[in-house]
Amino acid sequence: MIGPHWNPSACEISIVLEGEGMVRVVNQQSLSSCKNDRKSESFMVEEGDVFVVPKFHPMAQMSFENSSFVFMGFSTSAKTNHPQFLVGQSSVLKVLDRDVVAVSFNLSNETIKGLLKAQKESVIFECASCAEGELSKLMREIEERKRREEEEIERRRKEEEEARKREEAKRREEEEAKRREEEETERKKREEEEARKREEERKREEEEAKRREEERKKREEEAEQARKSEEEREKEEEMAKKREEERQRKEREEVERKRREEQERKRREEEARKREEERKREEEMAKRREQERQRKEREEVERKIREEQERKREEEMAKRREQERQKKEREEMERKKREEEARKREEEMAKIREEERQRKEREDVERKRREEEAMRREEERKREEEAAKRAEEERRKKEEEEEKRRWPPQPKPPEEI
Repeated sequence: MIGPHWNPSACEISIVLEGEGMVRVVNQQSLSSCKNDRKSESFMVEEGDVFVVPKFHPMAQMSFENSSFVFMGFSTSAKTNHPQFLVGQSSVLKVLDRDVVAVSFNLSNETIKGLLKAQKESVIFECASCAEGELSKLMREIEERKRREEEEIERRRKEEEEARKREEAKRREEEEAKRREEEETERKKREEEEARKREEERKREEEEAKRREEERKKREEEAEQARKSEEEREKEEEMAKKREEERQRKEREEVERKRREEQERKRREEEARKREEERKREEEMAKRREQERQRKEREEVERKIREEQERKREEEMAKRREQERQKKEREEMERKKREEEARKREEEMAKIREEERQRKEREDVERKRREEEAMRREEERKREEEAAKRAEEERRKKEEEEEKRRWPPQPKPPEEI
């Protein structure tokens, strides 16, 4: 796990690159609210997730026991932002006076000393099953509660959907009834319209018969009038011929007059067109002069903007060079610190190896002593067995010699036979 820490001057935005893990954040709002009894917020993240932690909010990122948790983080501020750790070699509690810390926590100086020296690491600490156990149980309970809430929301949504469908079906039924009623009304209107059209057709037929009768009478009257008008037509044709000649003469005069008016109109239009072109040229020249003036003003403004941007870039470059110098100094200090820590670790390892070597030498001496003792006891046991065997042989020889001295040999008892 990454030790509990907070960012003093920026928010932290992190992207999970590989694996999965748990993030635990102390929620300051929940600590100051009487209605919310949750002291912190834990949530699971996996590859592809993005999580944000506001500044001043203590947090800790934890991996699972059998998986990796790799993420990349950056802050929302270009200023230097050093995370403040609560534990480990970089703990901010080491900056404070130990007596003040002890009084603040109502503990003894020895307890505080042990607390501050508990972890030798600075950032990442060993945490066996840190994301399992109670935290996983808590997360499962939260997920289960969320799942139940989602199921409740889904159930409510389905009920609302069913109610909406029932309402929709009722509305469709009402619309269907209304449509059938409108169709019935429309059908009645069509029937009435057809009856009215049939009545009008009958009236038109009667009027047509009456009109044909009137036309017949009218044609008879026109035939009579045509005969009378033939004579008048001949007279009128003569008069019309004279009027036609007069009309043609007037038309020629009118054509000549229109031609002269058209020429005068074209001349006036040509003069107006030339004046309009002259006016447009003047406006174009004025517009070009205005555009030239505006272009010069824009160039002057852009020149000033470029100078201001160049000045800002130079200031920014100077600022970045200063930050780079400070960064190199910090890296050099950290490198020296790491080398010192590595040297101390090597000395500790050398000391441990020396102690291990001495312990092995003592064990080898003790083992050799035990082996020599066992060999010595084995040799004594063999000597005792050989002495017992020699004593037995001597006893058997004595018995044989005594048996030989007794003559004749004594019969053996029946039980021995």
